[in-house]
Formats: sequence, C-alpha cells, structure tokens
Amino acid sequence: MKRNCKLSRLALGLTLAISGAACVTEPTSNSNSEIGRATPSPLASPTVAATTEVTGVPVTLPVLDAFFASDEAFTPELKTRLSLTDDQIAQLRAVAREETSKLRETENGDYGGTTAEARELAASRMKEIVGADKGSQLAAFVSERWRAGGDDLDAKNEKTSTESVATSPNAVPTDSRIVVNAPAYRMDVFEGGRLIKSYKVGIGYPEFPLPTGLRKAKAIIFNPTWTPPDEPWVESPSSKVKVGEKVEAGSKLNPLGLLKIPIGSPSLIHGGKTLAKLGTFSSHGCVGLTDALVQDFAKVLAQLANQKLSDADIANYKKNRSETKQVTLSNPVPVELRYETIVAEDGKLHLYRDVYGRLTNTEENLRAVLEANGVKLEDLTEEERSQTLEALEEMSRDPKGKLAQGPMASTGASTASTASPSASPVSSPKAVVQKSARITRNFKGKKEIVINIAA
Repeated sequence: MKRNCKLSRLALGLTLAISGAACVTEPTSNSNSEIGRATPSPLASPTVAATTEVTGVPVTLPVLDAFFASDEAFTPELKTRLSLTDDQIAQLRAVAREETSKLRETENGDYGGTTAEARELAASRMKEIVGADKGSQLAAFVSERWRAGGDDLDAKNEKTSTESVATSPNAVPTDSRIVVNAPAYRMDVFEGGRLIKSYKVGIGYPEFPLPTGLRKAKAIIFNPTWTPPDEPWVESPSSKVKVGEKVEAGSKLNPLGLLKIPIGSPSLIHGGKTLAKLGTFSSHGCVGLTDALVQDFAKVLAQLANQKLSDADIANYKKNRSETKQVTLSNPVPVELRYETIVAEDGKLHLYRDVYGRLTNTEENLRAVLEANGVKLEDLTEEERSQTLEALEEMSRDPKGKLAQGPMASTGASTASTASPSASPVSSPKAVVQKSARITRNFKGKKEIVINIAA
C-alpha cells in the first residue's frame, strides 16, 4: 500500500514547554568498563515543528534554585529587570532551596513526582512572595533565560541559518550538531546532516526537567570540581561529603567523573552515571552518561568541532586528576534539546511516555504525524487504530497512573513542537498493547510502545 513506503521516514516532535535545572548527580563508580561505544541508528527520520509562547513554559522551584546557585548574573538582574527587593530574593532563595532538598530518588526507581505539580507549586510560592504580576514576570524571565542557556542570551541573535530548530515537515539536520530527545532518553550525533552515532542517556527529574531549545557546546572540561548540594543523600550519616564543600577534581567522591560539557547554564552533559541509570530520571536538568560513554562522546564532539581529541590526550588528562583543564572548542557545536513523544518509522509507530506531562500524546498530534507523511488515521485498519489509540492513552498517564487530560487527551492542548532527529530504538520486536487499570508510579515498565501499522 501507499502508506507502507510513506511511513518509512517520519517523526513528529511535540514540545509544549521549555524548562531545565542545574545538574546534580549521586556518587557512583568511575569505572569505564561497564559499556562500550553506542551503535548509531541507521536512519534519521524527518520532523515537524511549530512555535511556542515563552510565557507558557513551566518553571519549578528547583529550576529557580539552579539559577541562584549557578548563574552569577541572575540575582543582580532580578533587581534591575524586575525590581525585586533583597528580602523578596532571600525568600525566593529559601523556598527554592527547601523544595530542592525534598527531592528523593529510591533504589528501585520508583518516582511519583510530576512536572505539573512542581510548576503549580512554584507559581503559588512566587505569587505569595512577589505578587501575581511580578510572579508572572519572574516565570517568563526564568523561562527565557533557560531557553537561551543563561549566558547565551546576548548571542541568541547571532545564530546562522543552519543553527536553528527544524520547523518544516520531513526536515532533518543538515549541519553537524547534537540532538537530544528527552522522552526517548536518547542523544543523536549528526555530522554534515548524517546520523553517525546515538547514545542512551539519563534525563532530568520531572521537577528538574531537561530544557528544550538550541544550545552550544563550547568547551570540554576535564577533571571538574564539584560542590555537593543540599540533598538528603548528602546529609545522611553515611555521606563522606558535606553540603557546600567543594570536592576537588579527581576525588573518588566527585560524581562528575573525568569530564563535563556545559551546554548553557545551568545544564551539562556529563558522566558519573551507572549503566542502570541510563534510560531513567537521573539528573537535575542534565544529560547523563556513563564515564566510558562520555569519554567516547567527547572525542566525537571534538571531531564535530574540527579538533582532535585522542585516547592518548584523554589518558594524559587522567594522569593528573587533581588539575582541572579546559579544552575550548574553536567551532562551538549546536546542541538541540527536543521533546518528541510520537515517532513513525519503517511501518511502525513509536509512542513514548509523556515524561514531563506536556500533553503531547493526543489524537490531534497523532493525526499530524500521519498526515505529514501522507497518511490519515482512517487509512489504518480497525485493529491498528484501536491499538494505536489505546497505546496513546496509556502513554499519556503520569507516574501516578492519571491521564493527562480527561479520558483521552485528544482535544489538542496548545502545543509547540520541536523535532527529534531519528526514531529511537525499538524496545522489542513486537509490542503488545494491553488495557490496564494498574497505577504505575514509575516509568520503568513502559517507556515506549511500538505498533506495527504497515503490512
């Protein structure tokens, strides 16, 4: 049938919000032996995108806390741009820090927090402290600053035509760039428009969501220092580090591992993760990799920047772990952070969990994916339609098992779409869609449903 070939290359990115936070990781082994190189995906899938209103993005208290902690210009600008008083700023700092300190990560991966709840709490607290008008202005200011990567605000108008988010159907990157799709827990590397490598990654917690938008990787920092956050696991009696006390580069207590790559304040791409943490919520607004993978990625990143970073170079940095060194990239590499929950490729639909509750798994958006590829939902068989709509509903549930919007979020919430560069790996040869009333408090069981829609 006609739709068989048309469905071979299609993807829809559906981004409703721009958010993020400073990254904090739990101490883990720095062993490089747990995993080798990632296997590149054989085919990059085109995309569909649209625009978004900055004022509509969620801002959480941990996000606010991240800017207070990592952005030196943030507090002064709250005074000059929003006319906030010292007392108001002190109160905002306190409530943001308190909420961040409540974050918990269980050993079994059970995680019940949602971005929507965190956003509502932040709006309420900010309104109490600075008033409704200033609270809205503060949320918009934080959103814009985060979208631009904080310190990249002044440079946002200097981007070339190739350094932009895809906005047309069937578009894939034509330049060299990194593209991260949070719901798929995936990071893709493009060189000259060709997909050369993919990595499975950890992403930010719902209260610390990975932001969206275009960033730049300008440097690779070897042997970074680390300052422990005010977190329960840091404050526990068994902890060997103290809150606010800088952990030196190379220390076994430093969870960042050998290197980190800033991608615009306050987010990073870094190592320090165990293999089990990939494909999970495992960071504060950052992209997490194992130490072995982040070293491999650093070499690929340098290659995109037309610089050489060899195994011997990395070995030399390892020899002197107490000394922090920065490798500045002469050609900064674009890093595009996207949010995609519906992907069609090779006669299959990949439906990803709406991990940050952006209401992207809707029938309207599903139709947009299919129609962008010349196929209508009605073209599917009755069985295919039934499976697809059931799966769409299942993947619209939050960690507490609640649907994002009514019995089926098909009314099409105000969406903004960004693209994913490729369909993410299939989790199993053939997924079976099942109805279930089970309350799922984590995303470990079903993060992706794959449905065959072509004979």
